[in-house]
Amino acid sequence: MPLYEMLCITTHVQSYQHIRELVRQSAMHVMNNGGVVRNINSWGTRILPQRMKRHGPLQSLGDYWTLHFDCSPRTLRSLNGIMRRDPRVLRWTVLKLADKVEDLSRKGEKVILPCKPTVADLID
Repeated sequence: MPLYEMLCITTHVQSYQHIRELVRQSAMHVMNNGGVVRNINSWGTRILPQRMKRHGPLQSLGDYWTLHFDCSPRTLRSLNGIMRRDPRVLRWTVLKLADKVEDLSRKGEKVILPCKPTVADLID
């Protein structure tokens, strides 16, 4: 199964309950269809680079989050359908990182998913 990364921008609401439910729904959809969720990250609330509209009024703030997962192409198509229909979603994109997790690493190295660099990483 290919490894994907999804970046999603949702409408900003004071309580994060709607985002938590959307993330849970997305992750459960992948897992219920035989996929594996590897990582979920919240990037927090940010000012959008331009005002966005989808299923409602113009928005200038959005909540960003990412989901790293392995799934079949059929599951990915159905996940895109869920994102398309959900009124909480402003924008989303899915990137294919690799056909296999092993493709991300060189021979003999451990596979580490992308994350924020630490000071030690920058010094080396």
